[in-house]
Amino acid sequence: MERRTFKTFGLLATATLITALSACQNKDTKTTETKKTESTTAAVSPTEKIVYVNSDSLLTKYEYFKDLKVKFEGKTKNAQADMQAKGQAFQREVAQYQQSASTLSADQRKSTEERLARKQQELQTYQQNAGGALQNEQATENEKLYDKVAEYLKGYAKEKGYKMVLTYSKGNSAILFADESLDVTSEVIKGLNAEYSKK
Repeated sequence: MERRTFKTFGLLATATLITALSACQNKDTKTTETKKTESTTAAVSPTEKIVYVNSDSLLTKYEYFKDLKVKFEGKTKNAQADMQAKGQAFQREVAQYQQSASTLSADQRKSTEERLARKQQELQTYQQNAGGALQNEQATENEKLYDKVAEYLKGYAKEKGYKMVLTYSKGNSAILFADESLDVTSEVIKGLNAEYSKK
């Protein structure tokens, strides 16, 4: 039962990380819809008020997002290692009980089984709480990420006179075609990274 608990935690931690990254990606996408920049903005004429940002590139090149990803990968690994250690300790206890069960009285077996059942329940509760805490922390960080990108894009769009900033993501976008001269991704990434490096 403990092995299942550990495997469940590993899957939960992995799913949590994927959810966080996906949420970050969605937030970056929303943010980029709010505002955009790129080194090719010189190709955009003053009368064009709509630009777009490639959210895939934004995520892979934005230093804050990369740092956030590394941070949560580390936390996930630590949580998995912690859960694995606790799971292995519990498995050892179960194995010890199984080896000595035949030499124990009925009362001793009953009390040991009850104790092990309680311990297993505590382990499952610990796993759920740890996973929930990690998810909550990721959600908080995702909000910060979204706010950073949204705030930057808001000011950038105002400065450049853009009325709309769309987001493009391969295989997940309503934009089927857009002239590359409207792509302001590089400039947005450059600006975001410059802003992040100041902190």
